[in-house]
Amino acid sequence: MPAQEKQEQAKPKGEDTVERSSERRKPEKDLFVWKAPARPFKRRDREFWVSVIAIAAIVGFIFYIIEGIMPVLLVISLVFLFYILSTVEPEQIEYKITTWGVRIADRRTDWEFLGRFWFSKRLESDLLVFSTFTLPGRLELVINAKDKITLKKVIASHLTEEEAPPTNLDKAANWVAAKLPGNK
Repeated sequence: MPAQEKQEQAKPKGEDTVERSSERRKPEKDLFVWKAPARPFKRRDREFWVSVIAIAAIVGFIFYIIEGIMPVLLVISLVFLFYILSTVEPEQIEYKITTWGVRIADRRTDWEFLGRFWFSKRLESDLLVFSTFTLPGRLELVINAKDKITLKKVIASHLTEEEAPPTNLDKAANWVAAKLPGNK
């Protein structure tokens, strides 16, 4: 038996967690810091809103015939939420990649809860996307395009770069977004 295997067998069961906690005792250091909007944002024009309201009215009418007023109220509230998110510009927040994980506006997600990462683009914003082991399953950070290479180097030492395949919900949302005006 090689010496390394004997040492591994000789370790008490909790020693692996002791090694991890000793890593945690080291002070947290910032590896990369940047400021960007809190979420992707794009102003919409009048044509877009006319189309959205027309589609919502048709869907609301069908829901009213089938089920009554409650689904119609849900459609109205979703259109209102979408309107607010499309007209109110997001605030600038600070993002940090640290030795312990990812900080978004002073809220940290540890490396243990992150799976893989990849880069994406939505609403004319560059995104850094992490898959997470907790709900909702993804963590999306708005990044500056010029920082992409540096971020890749910093994060690659902790996680694997591999894009997750789109889910059925992602495919449906992309299909609907492609049909609306202003998204071509």
